[in-house]
Amino acid sequence: MRHFTRSEFACKCGCGFDDISLKLVDLLDELREYYDAPVTVTSGCRCEAHNKSIKGSAKRSQHLLGTAADIKVRDVETARVARMAILIGANGVKQYNTFTHIDVRTGDAWHRLKDEQ
Repeated sequence: MRHFTRSEFACKCGCGFDDISLKLVDLLDELREYYDAPVTVTSGCRCEAHNKSIKGSAKRSQHLLGTAADIKVRDVETARVARMAILIGANGVKQYNTFTHIDVRTGDAWHRLKDEQ
């Protein structure tokens, strides 16, 4: 972890779940270096209870596995972050208005960009 600490990915409920995928962290480090700007993790690991408390969260969310993060890159539009994440190998990407979901799930890629919805 070049630019992050494990605590940045810890479940927001305080349960201590912080078992984040190193593949994901490497990808986020690459984004940080590409943009030369801070990357803020707004949601990383989630325990089942915390995931259920989040409106619209998937029952089988990649956050439950420690393979996903919702992020913001300072002064970079979510569309640009999403497209770059796809280019550098993220398997799951969804662009929201204020953040970008990125995951490194195994299997088929899953990308949802605002201009493609």
